[in-house]
Amino acid sequence: MNHDIYDKINELYDKRREVELGGGDKKVEKQHEKGKLTARERIDLLLDEGSFVEINPFIEHRCNDFGLSSKKGPGDGVVTGYGKVNGRPVYLFSQDFTVFGGALGEMHAKKIAAVMDLAAKNGTPFIGLNDSGGARIQEGVVSLDGYGQVFYRNTIYSGVIPQISVILGPCAGGAVYSPAITDFVFMVEKTSQMFITGPKVIETVTGEKISSEDLGGANVHNTISGNAHFSGVTEEDVLLKVRKLLSYLPQNNEQKPPVSQYSGESDYRPDLTELIPFDTVRPYDVRLVVEQVVDKGSFFEIHKNFAKNIVIGLARIKGEVVGLVCNQPKYLAGGLDIDSSDKAARFIRFCDSFQIPLITFEDVTGFFPGVKQEHGGIIRHGAKILYAYSEATVPKLTVILRKAYGGAYVALNSKSIGADLVFAWPNAEIAVMGPQGAANIIFAKEIEQSSDPELTRAQKIEEYREKFANPYVAASQGMVDDVIDPRDTRIKLIQALDMLKTKKESRPAKKHGNIPL
Repeated sequence: MNHDIYDKINELYDKRREVELGGGDKKVEKQHEKGKLTARERIDLLLDEGSFVEINPFIEHRCNDFGLSSKKGPGDGVVTGYGKVNGRPVYLFSQDFTVFGGALGEMHAKKIAAVMDLAAKNGTPFIGLNDSGGARIQEGVVSLDGYGQVFYRNTIYSGVIPQISVILGPCAGGAVYSPAITDFVFMVEKTSQMFITGPKVIETVTGEKISSEDLGGANVHNTISGNAHFSGVTEEDVLLKVRKLLSYLPQNNEQKPPVSQYSGESDYRPDLTELIPFDTVRPYDVRLVVEQVVDKGSFFEIHKNFAKNIVIGLARIKGEVVGLVCNQPKYLAGGLDIDSSDKAARFIRFCDSFQIPLITFEDVTGFFPGVKQEHGGIIRHGAKILYAYSEATVPKLTVILRKAYGGAYVALNSKSIGADLVFAWPNAEIAVMGPQGAANIIFAKEIEQSSDPELTRAQKIEEYREKFANPYVAASQGMVDDVIDPRDTRIKLIQALDMLKTKKESRPAKKHGNIPL
């Protein structure tokens, strides 16, 4: 009997147990006291049970400066590997705050880079579970180089494999740029933060006092900055949302999104006639329309609390995944401003990267007016929507629900910038501007000289509406493919998506375009 080999096997298991303990019981306890899970607990929650396979568990730092030579760091503060979510492969890293505060050093970065390369080679989504104090100061410039290795891969694999960042603790300094490049960012309320410079540095430099949470917490990034797309009350809640998001996404840019079994009646006619007020100035919630048109319970909203005047998200129609871009008349009358332009454009480009057909529900007054918007660069930001729709080659459908005025009408997937099919409801108003504004300009003299200016104005508004602001004018010019009964919206979209399944469209050969960032 060969006892030597069993001794070596026992040594292997001892070393593995040591690695799995991370920073030890006391540090794990501290992590739990903060309401945070450990790196491995998070992996177990995210992945299908028993599916995780670890890579490079025995990597250690090789820094001898500032007392690090005597400090062991199991796994160098990060757990990497692969597993399955809903039976489909994913690669991931999970930073271990119990080892060097999850700080990124040379070997830590090497582990992340290696697993990212494997994800790209295998055409598999990549997930980063971030919980780190930032760059490992003791390792100096080598740790900064490590960040560069990660950023580079985030960039070159963008649009090749879906990349998801989950912020589960602090994420400061250079560390925030990796999540910023990835497709979606999730945060946990109260326990995760992102900022370039922390509260202490800001107070020293500018004198401003602010807490970590108010500077870069989940609420700030989900509502004000738009740097995060989702938030949750607990880590469990957030990781469940990550699993749900993945169920809508293809594995890579060469595959189509997964089709789910659809057992319902595909051609049911939702009665949408009462959902939208006929009066164009009255608000309503566009989500009510979306929820009636898509498969029941399938709408998964993205960026819900940022730039609320536009609603974006993923859903299914007859089991097929679609991306939705919808004006929201409940906020800013559904007008497009700087933030909503950025929000929509990035989502459109994501959908185009991963073969997700785009559906636009349009009810737009125009680009939002004001000095703040103009000086903030609404021209440049608004152009991003035009650019994103024009560049996209996936099936592109538009349904004009009510208003479609001016440049915003053109920007929101009109025929002229490449829509495959545009449908309009019979009450739709498609014009250079709203009937009231147009009548005031075109018939200004007649109104002024009239014995009853108000009555004349009302008549002229109605005249303009009849002559120019109805869908049949646009339909007669081929800018609207069909005027449809609102109750037929779902079936028309099913037919159109079916017809466009084999769509192929190329663009002129080039290295890449120059989107107006």
